[in-house]
Amino acid sequence: MAFGVTKRELYEWKQEARQGEIAFLTHFWYDERFPTCTTVTKVACSDVQRLISWGRQHGLHPDWIHIREDYPHFDLLGKTQREVLKRESREDKLDELLQRIEQREGGGASGHNAE
Repeated sequence: MAFGVTKRELYEWKQEARQGEIAFLTHFWYDERFPTCTTVTKVACSDVQRLISWGRQHGLHPDWIHIREDYPHFDLLGKTQREVLKRESREDKLDELLQRIEQREGGGASGHNAE
């Protein structure tokens, strides 16, 4: 289940991915299979070969790509999510979401999104 993303962010992510760019979308997320992960980053690109190449630079296996219509993508979680976003200088949205969790819970967010 996804939440914490605006229509504009989703639209821009789709546009970038369709145009063959590497597109990032970070949002709140809940899946009972990953109870310690509170966010996910979807990294998409309609050019699957470009996405594979980008993923290899970050140690991501091509088999991990979710093939979804116009938006083939990797789902980044936990430590991998943080490391990749840091390397790509795209931590802002993740930090914003984790800060919202911290404020809501009144504690530190350091334990969130651990793998």
